Amino acid sequence: MDTAEVIVSLLVVVVIIVSLLSNVLVLICFLYGPEIRKQVPALFTLNLTFCNLLLTVSNMPLTLVGLVNKGHPGGQGFCQIVGFLDTFLTTNSMLSMAALSIDRWIAVVFPLSYHSKMRHRDAALVLGYTWVHSVCFSTVAACLSWVGYHQLYASCTLCNARASGSRTQFVVFTVVFHALTFLLSLIVLCVTYLKVLKVARFHCKRIDVITMQTLVLLVDIHPSVRQRCLEEQKRRRQRATKKISTFIGSFVLCFAPYVITRIVELFPVVPINPHWGVASKCLAYSKAACDPFVYCLLRHQYRKTCSDIINRILKRSSLNASGRRRRENGRNHIVQTAEGTLPRGTATEEPPLRST
Repeated sequence: MDTAEVIVSLLVVVVIIVSLLSNVLVLICFLYGPEIRKQVPALFTLNLTFCNLLLTVSNMPLTLVGLVNKGHPGGQGFCQIVGFLDTFLTTNSMLSMAALSIDRWIAVVFPLSYHSKMRHRDAALVLGYTWVHSVCFSTVAACLSWVGYHQLYASCTLCNARASGSRTQFVVFTVVFHALTFLLSLIVLCVTYLKVLKVARFHCKRIDVITMQTLVLLVDIHPSVRQRCLEEQKRRRQRATKKISTFIGSFVLCFAPYVITRIVELFPVVPINPHWGVASKCLAYSKAACDPFVYCLLRHQYRKTCSDIINRILKRSSLNASGRRRRENGRNHIVQTAEGTLPRGTATEEPPLRST
């Protein structure tokens, strides 16, 4: 292995560890947070988390094995199953992110009618579409033997393993597949989040007007307080932009290089560096490690649930430690009483019997 392959292998290991720990933490928060489970977006988040976890434990380790061994990580049938999972889980993850953006758009643009427009039944219907969409493309690719080990990406994924006569069909399938998964999800993300940003900026302007009117009326206000109010206005305007940029930017940064490489690969006249192919696949994998932080763990409810779990564990451990200390003190007291080694003035009375 050369230096580039070692770096990419280490990157895959880091992505596997971070993705596994962060997604498991999201599941723990979902199980221990009743407020989180009551929310409709929790269904989309749960579906996205399960997809990321399955991708982490099924596809990423095999890509690491392919990088190290520079060859097929298993039999042909096994690789087809893994390739089916790769196509299904990646598609389902993209569509789940699009569903989350639609949910946020409805919540911000139509806040009064949100609970009537987005119910658990509606969320289940959206998830049903994501599953049908993902299963259809994955099944077609598997039935036509368009999944297998791809040397360029060192993983079991979409590839044309059949004769050259089916090349045109494979090209059409690949273009349609990425257009209805990556491109469709990207358009939904951009349209919905930009509308959310527009509404957020409108409300920020209204708050800024009220704040400035208040500052004008408060003549005797201290200059430092006035400066803090102005700084808070600036942070308020930047906060929504940062969140929207994170949602769209992480999606484009992680998936766009891989999708563009898959499209360019369809034209044999364009050479692709093998290191770039593996690196683009690792970038797509890294989205599974980013999603828990982008959509869950940085939110207030998840942080509060995590702190409650930690406090509960620490409290339980402190109670166990104090209980052990009391038992040890009790045993030492009995031993010293039996040996007559208690210091003078120490009470040796027996504890009162519990009444029956």
